[in-house]
Amino acid sequence: MTSKQRFLAALNRGKPDRLPVTTHHVMPYFLNTHLGGISNDVFFDRFHLDPIRWVAEHRPDPGSKDYVDPDHHPGYLEPRRIASDNWRVTAESIPDPQYDTVRYVFHTPRKNLSMVLQSNEYTSWVTERLVKERTDIDIIAEFGTLPVYDVPGVNRIAGEYGERGLIRGTILCFDVYGQPGCWQDASVLFGIEDLIMATYDDPEWVHAFLQILMKRKLHFVDSLKGARIDILELGGGDASSTVISPKIFDTFVAPYDKPIIDRAHQVQQKIVYHTCGGMMPFLERLAEMGPDAMETFTPPGMGGDTDLREAKRRIGDKVCMIGGFDQKEYFARGTPAQTRAAVRNCFEAAGNDGGYILCPSDHFFDAEPSLLEAFADEAAKCVY
Repeated sequence: MTSKQRFLAALNRGKPDRLPVTTHHVMPYFLNTHLGGISNDVFFDRFHLDPIRWVAEHRPDPGSKDYVDPDHHPGYLEPRRIASDNWRVTAESIPDPQYDTVRYVFHTPRKNLSMVLQSNEYTSWVTERLVKERTDIDIIAEFGTLPVYDVPGVNRIAGEYGERGLIRGTILCFDVYGQPGCWQDASVLFGIEDLIMATYDDPEWVHAFLQILMKRKLHFVDSLKGARIDILELGGGDASSTVISPKIFDTFVAPYDKPIIDRAHQVQQKIVYHTCGGMMPFLERLAEMGPDAMETFTPPGMGGDTDLREAKRRIGDKVCMIGGFDQKEYFARGTPAQTRAAVRNCFEAAGNDGGYILCPSDHFFDAEPSLLEAFADEAAKCVY
């Protein structure tokens, strides 16, 4: 099988010729620090992993007066920003002795909103939330642009990539710094602690906020018809069982993410639901939303709670499972023999009946090349 055929067989809960083996995002820090700045494609070739090409091809809705922001230069995995005369984003550097710090201002006719991001060589994070007052969500609802997918653009990429590997994207995230899931996007914009408290203090406002975000995402999903994407990511770690309760999940997560999954299926697109954190108390809840695949099945050593064998027993007949590998323990320390044993353990726990893609539980920043080689080589020996 080609890598693409191998991935698709697993996503359809079938048995490919061997265990598909890949990684989540290949972080620029790792490529630059450990591998001399090679590209993602060269990385996959070097370590004989099944490749993934991430695509983020957005365009203005043809029925609107929106346009591509001419001042925006997309960063890592970022799509082109869509602006309008009523929704423009400007950036201003803020002096900081330790981190690269930028204030982003969202200009609208009624009120300007702002958020601050900080970055280091590893990643970026939000230090000032965009939504500071309850009425800020009304500004988003009234003036926020509604990007759609550039289907011809992604189809050109998919055609060039061919059978090489998987074409993967995400459901629309909020401008500058957002996440695919409705609850996760709201968590980024308002702050997860404040959002959890608001579910008790002002639940109607939280529902209104999530409805605004869901509307934007559904509009985006409707534009995906005909796009040659193999899988689209939804969800986020703030919807995991190590962050929220089952009650919050049932009330504020599933009612807004399930309609997105259903709409994606209507336009013949597959969804992987991403839960980097605890999953075991939510397994059936997550699967009942109807995604085609679930990830990341993070083990306890990485801050999760997954028992991979038990997860396979409970939901393996409903979704493809992706992840479950402890990259901290077996990419950055230990021996090749230990890494190989960990691969076998994952295969025996979740892969024997197909419907499983071996992958680290989310991305990594540091790894020993010899352990990556052992990871890929042992997976290639896990045949059906």
